[in-house]
Amino acid sequence: MRQSDLLVKDLPAALIARWPGKSAYERDGLCHPAVWHMLDVAAVAEVFLENLPFSQAERQAITLLTALHDLGKIGAQFQAAVLDGRVQQGGKHWEVSEVWLRENADLFCGFGLERPRWLDWVFAASAGHHGRPPDKADFLVMKRNAGLNAPKDARQVIQAFMALWPEAALPAYRREQVLAFSWWLPGFIAVCDWIGSNPDWFPAHSPEIPLYDYLEAARARAKTAVKQAGFIWPRPSAQPLLDQSLRPMQQASQEIPLRDGPMLAVIEDETGSGKTEAALLLAQRMMLAGKASGLYFALPTMATANAMFTRMSKAAGRLFATPPSLTLAHGRAEISKAYRDIRSAPAESPQDVSCAPWLAERRIRALLADVGVGTIDQALLAVLPTKHNCLRLFGLSRKVLIVDETHELGDPYMLPILEQLLRMQAAHGGSAILLTATLPLPLRQRLISAFEDGAGRVAPPGTGPAYPALTVAGGASVQNFAPGPQVGKGPVQITRLSSQEAVVQKLRQAAASGAAAVWIRNSVDEAIAARDLLAAEGIQTDLLHARFALGDRLAHEDQAIGRFGRDSQDRAGRILIATQILEASIDIDFDVMISDLAPVAALVQRMGRLWRHMDLRPLRGRPVPLPEFCVLSPDPEAVSSPDWLRPLLGKGAGIYAPEDLWRTAMLLSQRSHIESPRDLRALIEAVHGDDLADLPAILDTPQLARTGEALSAGAAGRRNALKPEDDYRKGGGNWEDTEFPTRLGQEQRPLMLVREENGGLSLWHRSESRADAEMLSSLQAAVSRLNGLDLPDQTRADIFAVKQDWPDWKQGTLVLPVAADGQICPGLRYQRHSGLLFE
Repeated sequence: MRQSDLLVKDLPAALIARWPGKSAYERDGLCHPAVWHMLDVAAVAEVFLENLPFSQAERQAITLLTALHDLGKIGAQFQAAVLDGRVQQGGKHWEVSEVWLRENADLFCGFGLERPRWLDWVFAASAGHHGRPPDKADFLVMKRNAGLNAPKDARQVIQAFMALWPEAALPAYRREQVLAFSWWLPGFIAVCDWIGSNPDWFPAHSPEIPLYDYLEAARARAKTAVKQAGFIWPRPSAQPLLDQSLRPMQQASQEIPLRDGPMLAVIEDETGSGKTEAALLLAQRMMLAGKASGLYFALPTMATANAMFTRMSKAAGRLFATPPSLTLAHGRAEISKAYRDIRSAPAESPQDVSCAPWLAERRIRALLADVGVGTIDQALLAVLPTKHNCLRLFGLSRKVLIVDETHELGDPYMLPILEQLLRMQAAHGGSAILLTATLPLPLRQRLISAFEDGAGRVAPPGTGPAYPALTVAGGASVQNFAPGPQVGKGPVQITRLSSQEAVVQKLRQAAASGAAAVWIRNSVDEAIAARDLLAAEGIQTDLLHARFALGDRLAHEDQAIGRFGRDSQDRAGRILIATQILEASIDIDFDVMISDLAPVAALVQRMGRLWRHMDLRPLRGRPVPLPEFCVLSPDPEAVSSPDWLRPLLGKGAGIYAPEDLWRTAMLLSQRSHIESPRDLRALIEAVHGDDLADLPAILDTPQLARTGEALSAGAAGRRNALKPEDDYRKGGGNWEDTEFPTRLGQEQRPLMLVREENGGLSLWHRSESRADAEMLSSLQAAVSRLNGLDLPDQTRADIFAVKQDWPDWKQGTLVLPVAADGQICPGLRYQRHSGLLFE
């Protein structure tokens, strides 16, 4: 029997009154006591735990650890900080919480953890709820600074709280479970603490209340507070998700057996095959089986996340029996009109979605919604040593993590971070679905192995090269798909074009025939040059790339989707010049496609936008007789220099690994057509797999250089990612999101365009709010390109007038280029129809 079981459940009112909680709670002369605040947060935890799959003993243990999170407010330093405004010396209150817990470890003898070290990990996790673990400060100094009454009072509070939750225990936890729990717990407590700290939901109360009576009142308030914060825990719906007949991969997602415990599924199919809907069908089944209570859709870019959010705003409600919460998670979510509309309108029907103001208040909270859509970066930050990474882990832990365009995350730096994300997702009991059209087999096996390792299981061997394929790690696999509806485009003819003049001629012919055509270039500079080249030939084009101010880019994207998307009408004879941003998740359809040479995985993605909507535009309705994919490329058998691509592709020649480009060029030179999906696996493995063709000797040196860069980037990714063997105290960090990259690349400098107007400067874009106008006027450019340019003096009076109210960090990082009639400075211009131009 525990010592706490023999104690009364009350605490002296004098003890409760002695230690204040938060100064912000002062009301009518009352200062909310720390003990009451701890019970407020514990009451919130109990509401959350009603919806989480823990045993009674575990729920009481988590509630107790949550209640004790602010035990360090029992101390003279925090008392003086609240009452007199003094700075806390020798340790913050939450670090003192760890001191009192470790000082009273003897009270936890029946807690169920086998080793004292494991108990220390849990103590640090309870205390480290402010986004980072406690510092390894001097415990003796903190104890001495706490005052004479604090040690005795802290012990008495622990004993009283233990009597409130007498069954608290973490029984039979293995070492790996304790490690995972040490990361999950501080995120859980942080959410409960944020809600429990709101004085509108938990106002100040007198200490003259029996302990148990106060807890009962806090429990009633907690139910209202959690609901108003946006946590509604809708039940998953068993109703059919799709109205139309299912495609083969979607049918497989409906039928493949689920496996016990955390589950990873890999969906591999060509672009346009309905992978997104297949993933939603599978996620619905996983939620109905109790594997998750929601999902997070992770996309490669903000643009693709915005597009997916629009789709999910219509589909998410069908996943649940009652309206779910839906959020958008990325740095520019505020600009999304679809997101703003959902935030401002209450859910009125069972298929509506909603987003409470509390959930939308901070980007990191978006991962807590029932359904989240955002960039993969928001998820990867969960396994980098950033502040509140543990909260991201908690937000993902009861979700199906759906990673779209997984093949784009296979670069040497991002891959080890993604592996660790999958490992910790499984360790916390979460599940995942990976979507891809071009995932190499070795990469697929690495991701499966990471997830299975996190689940405490041995990874199974690969399931073979079949394509399309639906694979459940350690479970079933569906590989022999029945033929889908006969709406396919058939074999795609492959044609090599050896000059830009040939490209111009091809596009001229396409426009004359009434075809919708696109030329995809590897770099922004070359895309702008192509537009100018065609304009000189009298051929008008649209332009889409990433070097526009955000407001202009959104306008160009909307125009492109409106002209070339699923429901487009004004497409006959239109030509688009674009960059790689067309590769991922943008639903757009062309009759004729030309692409700069790129690795075959990228070409397959681009090819997925060729003759895409065959149900709406069947073969007989197309203005050209067959799908033709033209690749601008020199002859791969006539390589005479390491720079063999530059004369033809310009700056676009250096975007990709030269060995991938040569192998792709050789592969295509041996083919007259590609039949999708039958040929896709062989194409991918020939360029991105393990058994690769030898390069020409003249390309060996650049390949060695790239190999060295890849090894360095991979080492950086492994170094930055959390280590599976570390507990939260050892592995947690306090870095801001911007200080630990989720992906590598050229260093970028943020710019915010302004223009001269009425004798002063105005932001490039107008909007209802200043924050939106600033975001819409922003873009980025490579630091290496900006260095040496005579940018406007940022201390100029008119520029300072624009940024004078900004915080120091913003003034120091953001550059305001003044675009006067397009000219910013010698060598740099900006135009709405072209973007940022380096001359």
